[in-house]
Amino acid sequence: MNENENTINENSINLEYNTQREALPMTEYGRNVLKMVDHLKTIPDRDKRSEQARAVVKTMELLNPSVRYQDDWEHKLWDHLFMIAGFDLDIDSPFPSPVKEEFDTRPVTIPMKGTKIKATHYGRNIEKIIDLLCSEPEGETKTAMILSLATYMRTQYLIWNKDSVADETIFSDIEKLSDYRIKVPEGLSLKGIAQDANFSRPTLGIRPQNGGGKNRNFKYGNRKGKKR
Repeated sequence: MNENENTINENSINLEYNTQREALPMTEYGRNVLKMVDHLKTIPDRDKRSEQARAVVKTMELLNPSVRYQDDWEHKLWDHLFMIAGFDLDIDSPFPSPVKEEFDTRPVTIPMKGTKIKATHYGRNIEKIIDLLCSEPEGETKTAMILSLATYMRTQYLIWNKDSVADETIFSDIEKLSDYRIKVPEGLSLKGIAQDANFSRPTLGIRPQNGGGKNRNFKYGNRKGKKR
């Protein structure tokens, strides 16, 4: 190894990666605030330590200015200081230190609503309607209700599946979803679908609105802005 290689090795920079560092208790304040808090613990004088703690809280406020829009934001900043310190900071604080055990509790389990949906492309409401139909007496009224339900189910089917579906498929789904408590009358058929029917999936997009004033004379969807 020559002299130049020795010089490079001696002056090489030791890089420190975040994966090798201590995890940040609160990422919104950054690692420098964590170092400040760690330094607070090393100050032997309590008055001096408390004074420096107030300076750290002020720094935290500058780094996270949105906290000022919250209720009781000063109290929250001091709580954050104690949390960053691992709830181990002996200082004179305008607010009491939070209790660590309050933050160690497990979240409350939210129970699932009802049973599992048998056919997700129809939804739970369809199953509830079918359950109600099961209690209806046989007759023309029930047949009309089954026909209306089948028409709606075909629409839902076409939204999420394919371009066409046989009437028998919809009727079979009704019987299966009812656990065969409903028997679709023989000879029942659904009306034909219009050729220009559009079964598009629902989206979160917002349909553009016509503007006010002069733009009201322009037809919606006409990119060139021609008048009607």
